[in-house]
Amino acid sequence: MAIADELQRRWYNPAATPLWWTLPLAALYGTVTGARRWLYRRRWLHSERLPVPVIVVGNIVAGGAGKTPLTIALAEALRARGWNPGVVSRGYGGSVSGAVLLDARPDPAVAGDEPALIRTRTGARVAVGARRVDAARLLLTAGADVVIADDGLQHYALARDIEIAVVDGVRRFGNGRLLPAGPLREPASRLRGVDFQVCNGGAPVAGEIPMQLVVERVVALADPARTQSLSQFTGQRAHAVAGIGNPARFFGALRAAGIEVVEHAFVDHHRYTRADFDFGDAAPVLMTEKDAIKCSAFAQPNWWAVPATARLPGAWFDAIDARLRAGRGRASA
Repeated sequence: MAIADELQRRWYNPAATPLWWTLPLAALYGTVTGARRWLYRRRWLHSERLPVPVIVVGNIVAGGAGKTPLTIALAEALRARGWNPGVVSRGYGGSVSGAVLLDARPDPAVAGDEPALIRTRTGARVAVGARRVDAARLLLTAGADVVIADDGLQHYALARDIEIAVVDGVRRFGNGRLLPAGPLREPASRLRGVDFQVCNGGAPVAGEIPMQLVVERVVALADPARTQSLSQFTGQRAHAVAGIGNPARFFGALRAAGIEVVEHAFVDHHRYTRADFDFGDAAPVLMTEKDAIKCSAFAQPNWWAVPATARLPGAWFDAIDARLRAGRGRASA
């Protein structure tokens, strides 16, 4: 954990230099991933195309950029425009090995926290599996007429019609170096090949689609039917729990609502136990939806999930819809 924290500090601190041992590893990583992309471009490695359009949502930076909220917003927008979207995911953090179609109340320990959240939040069919092509086929049997691949930008085995890359509008690309010397999964030049670049927060650059994560209400973990405005906590002290790629974004959103935040940051996809919440007082606990979905079994009355809703221009969703209907999605590998 200490090494991970130090790496992240150096990635996003302009004055910091990478740890010396990360530089040769980054060079090796770049060589391997670059060769893999080249093999797919040359079609020496095979990308499988489905009989329905595939939209990939991903990013080139390790950690949270807002992929899951965008996937949720996209699924809801497409359904509102007459589509029957399904979502495919690797299911990171879950125990599934083969391809599985999630039921209406998925266990995040089995399915992974993000797929469980997407299924619960949207009601869309979600399939997970190490081989995403196999999982996507399950969505076809369930009637999906468009597949959204969550965090699939680097998963070239599944051919795609539309690529959407999400960029953290505040942290951007850090020091611009590849893992582990920097936060990049792929070089920044990779973004020149995507169809849409979405900027989550901050100030979008020319050509980027603006996205804002809005937090307005809270949901009681012990009784999901009980909701209230986030503003009810304004001026109060509360424990803030976040086991996501960028906990600071969540803490900042609560502070912007006037809440006195006591930070509790956990690693991404952390598996919680009741002992993780022994904070020594009776102050309310606020957590992200991704965290909350793993804590309902031992939730207390003063624990609240804070849903984040991605807001994007309606005209952009219309453009996605029009492209799908016209069959003009680019077949890229």
